[in-house]
Amino acid sequence: MRGVGFLACPHHSQLELGWTRGIRSRLVGGRNAMHESRLVVDCLVAACTSAMAIVVLRRFAVVWGLVDHPDQRKQHHGDVPLVGGLAIFIGMAAGAACYGQFQGFEMILLGTAAVLVLLGALDDRFDLSVRDRLLIQTIVILTVIASSGVYIHTLGRIFGHEVTLGWFGVPVTVVAVIGLVNAFNMMDGIDGLAGSLALVSIAAIILFADPSPLHGVIALLVVLAAASLPYLVANQGFMGGKIFLGDAGSMLIGYLLAWALISMSQTPGTQLSPVNVLWCVALPVFDTFAVMYRRMRQGRSPFKPDRGHIHHILLGFGLTSRTTLALLILLATGLAFIGAFFSSAAHSAGTNLTTFCLTLGVYVITVTHVWLRQEARRHGAADSQTMVDAGAVASEATAREVGTPVPEDELMFREDDHAEVYHSLRRSSRR
Repeated sequence: MRGVGFLACPHHSQLELGWTRGIRSRLVGGRNAMHESRLVVDCLVAACTSAMAIVVLRRFAVVWGLVDHPDQRKQHHGDVPLVGGLAIFIGMAAGAACYGQFQGFEMILLGTAAVLVLLGALDDRFDLSVRDRLLIQTIVILTVIASSGVYIHTLGRIFGHEVTLGWFGVPVTVVAVIGLVNAFNMMDGIDGLAGSLALVSIAAIILFADPSPLHGVIALLVVLAAASLPYLVANQGFMGGKIFLGDAGSMLIGYLLAWALISMSQTPGTQLSPVNVLWCVALPVFDTFAVMYRRMRQGRSPFKPDRGHIHHILLGFGLTSRTTLALLILLATGLAFIGAFFSSAAHSAGTNLTTFCLTLGVYVITVTHVWLRQEARRHGAADSQTMVDAGAVASEATAREVGTPVPEDELMFREDDHAEVYHSLRRSSRR
């Protein structure tokens, strides 16, 4: 009877429920801890496999023709193996297989990512046309949409109105994924930049989404981050000879990030809204818009490569590549925190989107203005040197006609002056 009375008492019933709830939460927390501990082990597998793949693939890079040769735009020293992306994918695949809990959408992403990695490797080897790359990328994206049903069907509630796209969201999704893939490809201009920005984006996604535990597509991104670490070390020359990411790597990173952001922003109940997605990849998006705007303003194709990206501009100020890398990582991190602040403070997707667009506008105008001034100074210096060289040739010709010898020290001064201007211009545009 005493037991019955205890169960019948509302106060004690609430205590019993609270006690049961506490036990349940501790059990769930324990399972989450075990889940995340297993993920740590899988990340170690991904990192170790990626490191071993780098060692092996580096030896076959020359035989396969996967090397990057320096030219007017790619101003690095010597031929560098383009095997970073292949090593990252091999490491990520090993970590995913060890994890063993990816299914459905994540497995579709892994399978289609393999196709894009192969496409990127072929592009690194044979320099495929833009049309062929876009065609294959579009087919791969449509395959994901048809297989999983995931695409951008809503932009969220903006200024009190739910912006739904319906089937128009399919082409929007294709453009968005291809855009982010090419954005990371464009940012792969100095050592470690694309890989480091990928880590910043993954950290920003975790910041916005606040998942507990890490599972699904976020766990896949964590494995990707782990597999990228050995590449970043090797890319800086700390694992023997230097390697580059290649189109295979930039496609892989941009593709997985794009689909992870789309999937999470279109899933009800997640804290990652469609507007927050933009802040997670703000710097690559900003720089892509700035470069395309400048090229179209100059009457050129927006897809024709040049040396007008933000990292080239910073290098033009005389900064080293590592200083430039550090500044851009700080900038990308700062943009993510700005987005997080407005997302939590404004509680309005419209205000958040307006802030993003205003920040984008300031970035595009500022970067374009700075680049045009750098180009004006560069062409001015080149024109001045051309005039000096022309004057020197004319004076030497005149001296020869009248039989007056040109002093040897004057000749040496002209040669040294020409070399100094040449090397100054070369340093300002070095990769």
